[in-house]
Amino acid sequence: MKSIRALSLLILSFLVLASCRQSTVSTAATTPPADPVAVPRDPSQSVIRVHSTIQSWNPGQPWEKNPSRNRSALAALVANNQVLTTAEMVADAIYIELETTDGKRRAPARVKCVDYEANLALLTLSDEKKITEFFTDLLPLEIAPSPDLRDSLDIIQVENNGQSLVTPAQLLSAEVVSTFLPGQFFLTYRLKGSLQSSASSYSVPVFQNNQLTGILSSYDSKDQISDVIATPLLTRFLSEAKKESYRGFPNIGISFSPTEDDHFRRWLKLPNQLGGIYISKVRKGSAADAAELRKGDVILFIEDHPIDRRGYYTDSQYGSLHWVQLVRGTKSAGDQIKLKVWRDANEIEVTAILTRQEESTRLVPTYSFGKAPNFLIKGGLIFQELTRPLLEAYGEDWQSDAPLNYLDALSNPEKYQENHDRMICLTAVIPTQATVGYESLRNMIISKVNGKPVRNMKDMLQAFSKPRLGSTSHSIEFLEENLIVHLDEQLSNSIDQALLTRGLHNLSRAE
Repeated sequence: MKSIRALSLLILSFLVLASCRQSTVSTAATTPPADPVAVPRDPSQSVIRVHSTIQSWNPGQPWEKNPSRNRSALAALVANNQVLTTAEMVADAIYIELETTDGKRRAPARVKCVDYEANLALLTLSDEKKITEFFTDLLPLEIAPSPDLRDSLDIIQVENNGQSLVTPAQLLSAEVVSTFLPGQFFLTYRLKGSLQSSASSYSVPVFQNNQLTGILSSYDSKDQISDVIATPLLTRFLSEAKKESYRGFPNIGISFSPTEDDHFRRWLKLPNQLGGIYISKVRKGSAADAAELRKGDVILFIEDHPIDRRGYYTDSQYGSLHWVQLVRGTKSAGDQIKLKVWRDANEIEVTAILTRQEESTRLVPTYSFGKAPNFLIKGGLIFQELTRPLLEAYGEDWQSDAPLNYLDALSNPEKYQENHDRMICLTAVIPTQATVGYESLRNMIISKVNGKPVRNMKDMLQAFSKPRLGSTSHSIEFLEENLIVHLDEQLSNSIDQALLTRGLHNLSRAE
């Protein structure tokens, strides 16, 4: 890590991090938006304030949490007395509260359904007996039809005094982009309109003709561009949330490359009239894997939509959109999708049954909201599961600054999945009597402890339960290092007890 600070006289650890929301802005409006005016229909009838207290775990010191922080947003009241907001508002929340815009009613809330990938959450009151009282006189919103490009939409804001404002904003474009979680691409509207900072909120609803058409997820004040979660995404999320078991938005499970290069196309024997995306990787256990798609295939058509050389198709309403929209934006987990594929200089048809990749199945999880990180401290050696938040602790340039073996596990999980459910790493060393000579070791992936293979943190704890027969020390082997670390059992147990008495509440977690 970039910096290591003392936790106590016996603890040397590293601090981390900070996540930031990113959005790409590239479009300028042709017509200046109108100034905010009073809302013709009082949005307080359908808009709810959401307050949340967020406290995430510290990926660098997994035995403790980061300082808490507060967020407030405006959310939309929808059917069945439920409140629709962004998942970002509830990620790592330890307390959520709903408030009417006039400030007269407040009540604790809970998450009924959340999809972090789509950045959407559905809330309800914690105490069901108070639902009728809290929502009395409030009107649930209908979801609007998908707006057209150049339509004027209304961004709703409410001042602290309850006064409502509406900012007309023009829908400039619809794009498939990643706005909350990196690598998760969904249909997003780009709006041009100048918001009032005095009425700012973490997110706000967007209306058209007094119907809900989107939720603003980010705003660039310099260019006055808003990213808005698109109408079709709201509709599909609310539909999926009605099901007994939420299955969410599916994946197909491939990595791809464009086919723009002429030399590459000649090697693939692709005719000039065809576009297509080249499958560079197929995730094991994915929908693509089950459909027997393979590396080297070129996807030419998805559901009768021709895919161009860059990976785009022509949408009847929004024009050129990324092919991911045909999978994640129009289908549900369990749905079939038809593909036309170029393989060995021939066109073939493939039908895949879409699935959703659960975060728990990833070798290197990309997020872990609401879940405490697994770790082990033994004799002063600190072991952790490799996760994307841990990688991000290496700073803004973590993709180049993080250890290469960590980055390889993130990029090429198929190389490790046969022997690992999670990558367990030695991330730091507390200088103690038991770790003399090992103080400089870090960023190493564990393969075995006491001769036993380590697939996950539970295996790690079990392997440390006792040394090999006839030995008085633990042995630790690494995946890519010709090195064995020996840790005296009696001395390491003594160090563990000292750490507990000097401030650490626990030395391990394996959930």
